[in-house]
Amino acid sequence: MKKFAAIVASLTALGVASCAYNESLGRNQFLIVDDSALIQQSNAAWAETLRSQKVSSNAAQNERVRRVGGRIVQAAGLAGRSWDYAVFEDASPNAFVLPSGQIGVTTGLLKLVQNDDQLATVLGHEVGHVVARHAAERYSTQSTTGLVLGAVQSRAGDYSQAVGALGGMGAQLGLLLPFSRNHELEADRLGVDYVVAAGFRPSESLALWRLMAQQRQSGTPEFASTHPSDQTRITALQQYIASRGWN
Repeated sequence: MKKFAAIVASLTALGVASCAYNESLGRNQFLIVDDSALIQQSNAAWAETLRSQKVSSNAAQNERVRRVGGRIVQAAGLAGRSWDYAVFEDASPNAFVLPSGQIGVTTGLLKLVQNDDQLATVLGHEVGHVVARHAAERYSTQSTTGLVLGAVQSRAGDYSQAVGALGGMGAQLGLLLPFSRNHELEADRLGVDYVVAAGFRPSESLALWRLMAQQRQSGTPEFASTHPSDQTRITALQQYIASRGWN
């Protein structure tokens, strides 16, 4: 019991020591790892993706992503770092960003978006994750949650397996998944800021998510999803855009 108390006390002290204020988000973040610590892993992930996935040789598509992405990166104040872009041959409309400065876009996404404003919405959202330091925050939260569950499970004796399973599910549904949904909504807000600053139309952000909602087939309920429902994020974006007077 003393060992468990010591672990909890250490984690509490760690939480206090690792609280950092993010001006872009207007809130404190729990960070036990710096972005620089994720660079090596991110670079390795990018290299593996380039190796294992088919990269589009369509010059026009790649140039479009670099052009729109460059304007978004400039608007986000991140033009001082190196950025790599790639278009991957994949019918699923998707995009991703890595903390080390790489953005991947699928051909399915380029086929879905109807104009550069909608593409800028996606890229702004992805860059928003970088500005918000979501990767480092997510890593910190998951790592600390794992330590707490391990400490609790070690005290559960014969019930340790059940505690581990139920504790993991409780942490996932009660903390990790909702936390991820909050990240997505924050990235939406930051993304539309960059869309406007880069000279694109914010109204197309709403049009983009409506298109995504129309083509989405997943029936996963919001409470068990890492992403907010399409209607949740559309409503949140509508309210945010109206609050900034961009209607």
